[in-house]
Amino acid sequence: MRKSYTPEFKTQVVLEVLKEEKTMNEIASAHGIHVNQIRQWRNAFLEQMPKDIEKGNKKVEKM
Repeated sequence: MRKSYTPEFKTQVVLEVLKEEKTMNEIASAHGIHVNQIRQWRNAFLEQMPKDIEKGNKKVEKM
């Protein structure tokens, strides 16, 4: 059976990675997740973030 993780948990893990206080391997081990899964979450987060920021900017401009 596959584990499923909440978006909040994924975000927490990705933010830990982006802080660069621990290695990705240390974070993966601490959370019991394979490092490749964390890489996928990080890449998806970094790809999506500019789009989300742009959406937010457009909403502010309309006000």
